[in-house]
Amino acid sequence: MENLTENREKQDAQEGGGSTGGSNGGSTLIIGGKVFGDLAPGGLKKGNPLLADDVLVTAIAADGLVRVTAAESTATCEKARIIHGTSALATAALGRALTAAALLSSQLKNDTDSVCLQINGKGPLGRIVCISDVRARVRGYVANPKAELPLRVSDGKIDVAAGVEKGFLQIIKDLSLKEPYIGTSALVSGEIAEDLTYYFAASEQVPSSVALGVRIGPDPEGKEPFRVEKAGGFIIQLMPGAPDSLIDDLEKRISGLPSVTTLLAAGATVQDIIHDVFKGYSPEIETSHWFGYVCGCSRGRMQAALAAVGRKDLTEIYNDGQGAELCCNFCNKKYFFTTEEIGAMLAQPAPEKEDGEGDPEAHQESSEEQSR
Repeated sequence: MENLTENREKQDAQEGGGSTGGSNGGSTLIIGGKVFGDLAPGGLKKGNPLLADDVLVTAIAADGLVRVTAAESTATCEKARIIHGTSALATAALGRALTAAALLSSQLKNDTDSVCLQINGKGPLGRIVCISDVRARVRGYVANPKAELPLRVSDGKIDVAAGVEKGFLQIIKDLSLKEPYIGTSALVSGEIAEDLTYYFAASEQVPSSVALGVRIGPDPEGKEPFRVEKAGGFIIQLMPGAPDSLIDDLEKRISGLPSVTTLLAAGATVQDIIHDVFKGYSPEIETSHWFGYVCGCSRGRMQAALAAVGRKDLTEIYNDGQGAELCCNFCNKKYFFTTEEIGAMLAQPAPEKEDGEGDPEAHQESSEEQSR
């Protein structure tokens, strides 16, 4: 397997995955506007929950009749919690959705492909949007990040289903074609994993089993109300020709499996989980790579979004004389455009799309504009 930590360092340096230039040749980690200190060169080490490498693994078993994608997403979910300041309920729901988006990225092929998972529930959490590219660089947000509910009376766990409630789930895949693929299905429970399982059966006609989990616990340093202790998930899909005996056996194995977070907390890796579940079916690991929470917003993209409001609205903003501020929903970074800059935009023809703007982000609200 490749050196995941070294790969993470290169990616963060090249793509702004969370660190910016600092003094003495090191870097300063900035997440959600909070500064987490100077890091010496090569300081992105495993063990730090904010910098640890999350891993996405794909595998086959039973002579290719079963395909598996599994991930540990602890660091990704913790970073999302810090960025958005989410409640325990919102952390659990957004973390599950981010994990699902990372898992779905394994279905992408080209560098320009991307997938957008939208959970449109009627519960207090509101809309949840998560996006991933082919390399599982994920980002997401929840409409009401402070929403909270009492724990379930039945088992004392976070009630994600009540936070989401009924509605519909939508998956948008930009596969570098003329039009994106859009699949929609009902939210059958609001638990997200069950909803995604139903989506595969109803919309894509692929028998699947999905597990997603986010375990929340106290912050050891006492600086935060809680933190993400473990998070992860898997998607198991049966290929055409899988015999009923294989289906029945896997259903029994999966139903008797402890939760993903329980297994991870016990020290199992995602590879361990795959080999254990498919013992006797010759599981073969195909790919294994790091992934994480990476927002691709930029001033250029935000300027294009501002221009897209139309000349009439842009003229009104210009005449107001207060400038305009756009806030990225995915990382909360703000971009301010002066009246002079808006005037220059009005003097130019409509801007062309930047590379990468054909992703599903164009099909949902990627930024909020506020005049000030």
